[in-house]
Amino acid sequence: MSCAECSHEVQRMCCVAKGANHGPAPIPEEGKWVKSKQITDISGLTHGVGWCAPQQGACKLTLNVKEGIIEEALVETLGCSGMTHSAAMAAEILPGKTLLEALNSDLVCDAINVAMRELFSQIVYGRTQTAFSENGLPIGAGLEDLGKGLRSQVGTMFSSKIKGPRYLEMAEGYILEIGLDENNEIIGYKFIHLGKMMDAIKKGMDPKEAFEKNIGTYGRFADAVKTIDPRQE
Repeated sequence: MSCAECSHEVQRMCCVAKGANHGPAPIPEEGKWVKSKQITDISGLTHGVGWCAPQQGACKLTLNVKEGIIEEALVETLGCSGMTHSAAMAAEILPGKTLLEALNSDLVCDAINVAMRELFSQIVYGRTQTAFSENGLPIGAGLEDLGKGLRSQVGTMFSSKIKGPRYLEMAEGYILEIGLDENNEIIGYKFIHLGKMMDAIKKGMDPKEAFEKNIGTYGRFADAVKTIDPRQE
């Protein structure tokens, strides 16, 4: 930079040598210590959560970044029907972009944009899930979070002071019934694993048989004095 671009005060100053010039501190990335100076120096897989301005819904975003490029994105949204369409667009937008491009792209939904901001901060500071994993994780690793049937892990519960809790969906699946003991306290539940059921139907199994074969129970459901449908009773 020439002195012509400096202020009058700076132009009048004499030069003093800069002693310390050791570069950035190294950060852990996929089993290596990296002195990151540009976006292509960044790699890692991590997750982050974002929320929209009215805080009506949330997004969990998973990115797998290799040499600054987003190679894989998993976009999971909750609480707002419009978010699902935003997630569809974000899934098309994100892969192939650099981290910096993605940070400055409109990802359609506030919650997804906030999640992107949170992930950017984690990744460029080396706070990733793969910080100490040699070569990181392969493309497709994000799908492993979804488990069999490739469905998000969702917990949905409703409770009121006057009527108490209702379990609606757990990691195991959609809740069909909850079991109560003699004190009307929940001691277990019956569920249907929707992902596995749909996989069976797609392979040709009769829907009624697929439904029945993918029902399970949790806790002391068999000991219940009374069972109720949490959506109807």
